[in-house]
Amino acid sequence: VGLRIEAAMAFGTGHHGTTRGCLLALERLIREGFRPAVALDLGAGTGVLAMGAAAALRIPVLATDVDPVAVATARENVRANRLGPWIRAIRADGVAAAEIRAGAPYDLVFANILARPLRRLAPGVARLTAPGGVAVLSGLLDAQAPGVEGVWRAHGFAPRFRLRGLSGWTTLALERV
Repeated sequence: VGLRIEAAMAFGTGHHGTTRGCLLALERLIREGFRPAVALDLGAGTGVLAMGAAAALRIPVLATDVDPVAVATARENVRANRLGPWIRAIRADGVAAAEIRAGAPYDLVFANILARPLRRLAPGVARLTAPGGVAVLSGLLDAQAPGVEGVWRAHGFAPRFRLRGLSGWTTLALERV
């Protein structure tokens, strides 16, 4: 799926190893027959992951970011790619926002952030993810992935697959059991 991305001051054009890993994970999940009904993109940046999911699956996606500039950029990118009917971009820090809770449970959750925030988000995302739902995590250096995976396992997630060798970055696809 081709997307037009204007990064402006936000993160995520699809070329960085972490973002690319998430998109490759989405592609693999689709090939494996995974068909989520609703998705959440935490730390959406430009909205590229939300747009990839909405364009490929035609499902509603809530894209969130703590940075108001990123949210504005994501909204512009959503408009430019004519994905407005599928994506809502909001400013939110973490998973406590009422809009995030109202949309749960999510079948697909993207969190392309960093190792430390991913560890902190595990219990909250676990409460928001449907059984059988998949969390796609990135922003992890290869050496950090096992530790983050261990934290998520403790919160009810099992490894579905890992993508390594993305310029030193790893992407995890974890299933809520």
